[in-house]
Parts: sequence; structure tokens; C-alpha cells
Amino acid sequence: MNTRHVAAAALPRKIELMDTTLRDGEQTQGVAFTPMEKVSIAKALLQFLRVDRIEVASARVSEGEKEAVSRINQWAAEEGFAERVEVLGFVDHTRSVDWIKSTGGSVINLLAKGSEKHCREQLGKTLEQHCADVLQTINYAHEQGLKINLYLEDWSNGYKDSPEYVYGFMDKLQHSSVRHFMLPDTLGVMAPDEVFDSLGDMCRRYPDLHFDFHPHNDYGLATANVMAAVRAGVSAVHCTVNCLGERAGNASLAEVAVVLRDKMGMQLAIDESHLVRISDMVENFSGKRIAANAPIVGADVFTQTAGIHADGDQKGGLYKTKLGPERFSRTRSYALGKMSGKASLKKNLEQLELDLSEEDQKKVLARIVSIGDSKQTITTDDLPFIIADVLESKNYQHIELLACAINSGMDLQSTVSLRVNVKGEKHQATGAGSGGFDAFIDAIGKVLARYDYTLPALADYEIRIPKGGHASALTECVITWDCGNELRKTRGVHVNQVFAGIQAAIKLINIQLHEMAAMR
Repeated sequence: MNTRHVAAAALPRKIELMDTTLRDGEQTQGVAFTPMEKVSIAKALLQFLRVDRIEVASARVSEGEKEAVSRINQWAAEEGFAERVEVLGFVDHTRSVDWIKSTGGSVINLLAKGSEKHCREQLGKTLEQHCADVLQTINYAHEQGLKINLYLEDWSNGYKDSPEYVYGFMDKLQHSSVRHFMLPDTLGVMAPDEVFDSLGDMCRRYPDLHFDFHPHNDYGLATANVMAAVRAGVSAVHCTVNCLGERAGNASLAEVAVVLRDKMGMQLAIDESHLVRISDMVENFSGKRIAANAPIVGADVFTQTAGIHADGDQKGGLYKTKLGPERFSRTRSYALGKMSGKASLKKNLEQLELDLSEEDQKKVLARIVSIGDSKQTITTDDLPFIIADVLESKNYQHIELLACAINSGMDLQSTVSLRVNVKGEKHQATGAGSGGFDAFIDAIGKVLARYDYTLPALADYEIRIPKGGHASALTECVITWDCGNELRKTRGVHVNQVFAGIQAAIKLINIQLHEMAAMR
């Protein structure tokens, strides 16, 4: 028995990764890459990520596809990657082979029927007739100088329902010029134990052949099935960037690469530091957004949210694993919100190179937790706004806004209903204006008139969000007030820009009511 295919071999083996984002991944609903996008992705996969092989198209699809494949093949030939670029072809004697040759291609991945049912019902042929057609195309491809790999379409169902058909097919083709026999779980129906048993059988029956496993993710088992296939003895596995593919997609390239390396000790050629970059590229070109919690490449997977995790990291890396962000050219971040603790704040302050006293840290953390009730995540970019707002605030409580509701609409006057506590007395008022802030000024003015106080006129009103902020970023409002003999500025910070302005107004009212009380 050939030890190359012994399951769970004691020594690490080299496993090839074949990426089929540009062929099978393009079967994702709504995804069609332009020739330029295909070329860019192909270059990134081979030149930077260094996958072993890429499958870039299906033969005879369109003129745009032909242009893309020609450009990829021209670049690959110049860079020494020619035999690592593969194109799916069909059992059509000369047509697919000629199409691939016309693009400068070197490898055909021939699609044959791997199940008796497909052969009989889709082609209307016997095993002998189909094998004769396959060998005819293989021989022609060989004459034209192409390297040949062979897909056994629907192999997983074929092996389960008609294993004798699969064995008969292999017996007739095992001595042909096929380099890789590629066994797909076309409909994603297999579980890991089924993968291990069936592929193990194939590897034992045909120990001198190279088998690839091509999984689909319909049951969410694609990565687990890859592990089982490698244990069974396959020499290569297929995957796509961001799990693109028909229905639930294929196996994720990032997941497969990291799992094979970390959990199975396999030798891989890829450079992991480019995984995120290529994931972003494919996300942008495909228009298919990946989940923020997608393993390895998701936006949030290296963000610690709970304060206890940040504390553990600060005290000795207690919550770190092999999946460190640096490995993938990323950085760890510590989310700020209602779950934050002192350690989370300290980590973010270190990133900003800021040093606050313990007392000021407590104040800032209290504000972060308060904001976290209405905004799920506060970024490091938001933090300077919060710090500036907290550190300049005075603990005056002459007026406190207890509740405030604003109604605004296009071409409609805005209205405000509010409830405030002024010097221990509660008041309610309504107001109207050309916008939410104007309506608030009208309402609060009615309350303050009882205390012989009038808000000064606005000299300037500035709204901004942090650099690099998103639509959900905190808003800082800085209002300059014309107080007669001087200009005064107050600041408000809130997730809602109108309420940021209202906070700035409440600050000024508190300051001036305090000054009025001190003069009496």
C-alpha cells in the first residue's frame, strides 16, 4: 500500500490549494467579474497569496470570458505561472480544447459524469459510451499539448448510489494522461465521516493517482469536509475566496488554509499575510459583502469587546491564540461600549498615545458606558471627542434634560416636546422651528423665561465626525455663542447630531445659571 495515501499520516504532507473563485465562485447569484477584475484577482492569487493553482473560467462561455482568460494566460506565461492556470472544459472532442488553446491556455479541467444517474439521464449514454467520448477529448487535448485534469461531476452521489459505476469509470481512465482526478461533492451533501470513508476508499483503490477534493458548503460542513478529505489522503483541495460559489458557496480559502496549517500540520505554499487584502478585493469586485464575524477576514474577528478580555490581554495575553492578527497583517482592537472596562480604555488610549489620570479615566469610561446604551460600538476615532467633552465639562446641575422628543420632516415644521429639571423644579414645554435644534431652542426658551434667562445668539455652529468615521460615528457639535462682550464655545458629543447640539446648549445654560447664582 502506498504510504503517500495513508490516512492521518505521521509526517506532514504538502497539500495543494486550488482556488476556483474565478470559475465556480462566479456561479454565485449576481456575480460577474469584468476581464480587468479577473486579471487583478488572478495576479493577486498567484503572485501574492501564492496559491498552487487557479481555475479561471469555463470554455466557450462568452467573448468577454475569452478576453479575460487570454489576458490571464499571457501574464501567467510571462511570469512562469502558465501551468498553474486552469480552465474548465467539456467532453466535446475539439471545441473546448481549441477554445482554451486559442487563449494561450496550458491546462484543461475536463468535466465528465461521475454518477451513473447523470450519465444515463442527462447524456442518455452508457458508461462505455461516455468513457469513449471522454478518452477522445483527452487524446485530442494531449495532442494539442494541454495538461489534463478530470472532474467526476456529482461524484459524491455517484459513489453513494452507484459505486460500481465510479470504479468502472476510474478503471477505464486511470492509465490515461490525466494528472488530477477531481472528486466534487457537487451538491454539498456529504458529512465528514462520509468524506473520510469514501475518499479513503478511492485513495486505497488507486494509490498511484492524485485526487483533489472539491467541496460545497450546503450543510455548513465544507471546511470540516476538507479536513476529512486530507486525512483520507487527497493531495489537493479546492476553495474560493469569501466562500463564493453556487447556493451556499464553496469552502472558504482563508478557513481552509488556516485550519490545514494549524489543526493538521500540513505544509502549504500560501502567504497568509495577503488573505485579508485578497478577501477585500473580491468583496469589492463581487459586491457580495462578508459577515463582520467571518473567520480570519471578518471586520470584527480581532476585536475584543468584553472588558475582562482586554484586562486578560494586558496581564499576560490570557485571551490570545495562534490566530493572532499580526499573522494576517491586521491589528487587534478593543471595542468601546457598555461592556468596556478600564483595560479596554487603556488599550485605546495607548493607541492614541494619550495619558489620563485615574480620575479622568473613570469619567471618560462612565461616558463611554452611557453612550454604549444607544450606540453599540465606539471607535478609537470617537474617543478624542469624548475625552474633550468630558474633561471640559463642569458638574453644574442647575438644569438637567430629563426627556426630549423631536419630530422632523421634509417641508414640514419641526416640533419638540421636552421635560427638564431646573433648580429642583420639573417643567414640560413644546416648541416649533425650522429644524430640530431650532425647535428645541424655542421650547427651552419658554421654560427659561420663568428664570429671567435668555439664551444668547449663535455666532457659529459646527458639526463634525471623526476622521475615518462612518455614518454611525459619534458627532461633535461645537457652538460659539455671542454673549455680548465675549464669545463662548461649548461642546456636545452624541450619536445624533441634533442632540449633540442640544447638549452643547445645556452646557452653556448651566454655566450661565451658575454665574447668575454666584452674583446674587
